[in-house]
Amino acid sequence: MLKIEFDQEDDGRWIAEIPVLPGVMAYGATRDEAQDRVEALALRTLADRLEHGEDVPELGELFAAVA
Repeated sequence: MLKIEFDQEDDGRWIAEIPVLPGVMAYGATRDEAQDRVEALALRTLADRLEHGEDVPELGELFAAVA
């Protein structure tokens, strides 16, 4: 499972990141928008890693949003 961490910036934007995938983070106007964007980016990143024979994290379920 890929844990998603959230933080809200001073300007109100939300940032979501997946710590086990360095660099996979995304902003959104809402928490849900940030989550949708980071999940899409994570899927593209995992697909790219698989295509190039790189390691990917062991996954049971794919995502889990945490507070």
